[in-house]
Amino acid sequence: MPKTWTKPNCRPQPSLSRLAFLLLALSCSSNPAAAQTVPSVPPAAHVYSGTRTVLSTGTTVTGQPIRYPSGAPARLTAVEITLQPGEQTGWHTHPVPVFGYILDGELTIDYGAKGQRTFVRGEALVEAMDEAHDGRNTGRTPVTILAVFIGMEGTQDSAPAPPPARQ
Repeated sequence: MPKTWTKPNCRPQPSLSRLAFLLLALSCSSNPAAAQTVPSVPPAAHVYSGTRTVLSTGTTVTGQPIRYPSGAPARLTAVEITLQPGEQTGWHTHPVPVFGYILDGELTIDYGAKGQRTFVRGEALVEAMDEAHDGRNTGRTPVTILAVFIGMEGTQDSAPAPPPARQ
């Protein structure tokens, strides 16, 4: 009879595993129609008492429909970004969907004529795609961001860009 291995004092992390599964499933979609946009759907019923939906949307923070890249193998990249008080990301764009989660601190993102948005610890967003923006730590402590890029092999996740025109 095979033995089942269990790690003592280890509780499952349903929210992290659920998020990873969702991001992997979305990034691996090969259906061209599904790759164009994903409609907003209500969050699934919580199976675990410790589960909290952080974000459920079909649009970016600036209202664009989320578009998944196609034409190459999918590549999911997660990075942790830390900015000191007053530090900026510099103006840049993303050609791929980016899920952002503020782990600590405060981040203000300037979208040019589309205004600014401030995000604080525990807030999530799907970043603007192909629109220049600049993030700045407007708090008094470091800001730490988890950024998950849903891209594909051979495509950069971010690219420097000039500031957009102000209207």
